[in-house]
Amino acid sequence: MSVQLLLIFDFIGTVAFAISGAITGIHKKMDILGVNILAIVTACGGGLMRDIVMGNFPPQMFVNPFYVLVAAIVANIVFLIMYFHKSVPLKYSGVYDRGLFIFDTLGLAAFMVDGVMIGVNFGYEDDLFLLTFLGFLTGVGGGVLRDILSVQMPAIFVKHVYALPVIIGGIIMVMLHEIMNTWDTAMVCSFAFVIILRAMARHFRWNLPKVKF
Repeated sequence: MSVQLLLIFDFIGTVAFAISGAITGIHKKMDILGVNILAIVTACGGGLMRDIVMGNFPPQMFVNPFYVLVAAIVANIVFLIMYFHKSVPLKYSGVYDRGLFIFDTLGLAAFMVDGVMIGVNFGYEDDLFLLTFLGFLTGVGGGVLRDILSVQMPAIFVKHVYALPVIIGGIIMVMLHEIMNTWDTAMVCSFAFVIILRAMARHFRWNLPKVKF
């Protein structure tokens, strides 16, 4: 079951981050090519960085471009919807921010699971630090690249404990597997944890400490 479940999480993460990247590109007034590139980078960038760390060459997005195609299709759908409904962002304040938060959260949670499982499939099931790092990198990597390309401070450094739930979620996922000896339950529970913690952070306005001048 783990393989099928992992494919589901892969698809959820790709679609969610592609929407996130497309929304950001449209908000930054990019043309349709820019929106497509940003969506693909957001959806596939974390996996690309993970594969480089793992020495998996060429990275999977170039060997099997299925998820690149999915990201491009999603980006064009979002672009066309926004193109023919230009008044939506103007009529409803906060649509951009809420949409970005929702799809970022889904992408973070799904790709955190994906990153941990890639490490497991490479034979590092007992390396808690590496598995957690791979989940972290896969989860946040695409969003960081998206923010850099759209010339804004990466959300990982400033918003709603962006990265912390991914780190904790990765640890929980590995620990649950140790306790219950099943990856399926560990994957679902850690996925839900990341979403719940990010939702609570947004609702209660939790942020990590900063130095204020």
